[in-house]
Amino acid sequence: MNNEQATIKRRKNLFRFRQWPVYKAAKSFRKKIRELAKRLPGSERNLLRHQISSAADSVCLNIAEGSNKLSDLDFSRYLNNSETSLEEIVCCLDLIWEDELITKEEFENYFKEAEILGAKLIAFGKKVRSEGTRL
Repeated sequence: MNNEQATIKRRKNLFRFRQWPVYKAAKSFRKKIRELAKRLPGSERNLLRHQISSAADSVCLNIAEGSNKLSDLDFSRYLNNSETSLEEIVCCLDLIWEDELITKEEFENYFKEAEILGAKLIAFGKKVRSEGTRL
């Protein structure tokens, strides 16, 4: 392999996370969560609004950050961090619903999407551990 071929191969691996369905699903969910956060009252600005927004960002950011780790185990840890951030989002949703800031139907819709994203993260983590990071 010559230098030009090696450079092309490296470029192909850069930012590869952008093509993964799990990353696209995380971005879509993030957008919905950020819209919900904007609707929360000003009294929640420094509490739940900030927390749920940060957790939604973290799901995406951990997928991206882990994507170019040198070992499958390292990448798997980042995917697990995405999962734990998703757990945090669900906790925030519980609190938002309990505080009557969203309807039961809204809560159920967000929760269902969180479950689907969680299943995708878990499945992708298993794939990474069994097939390797250079998918």
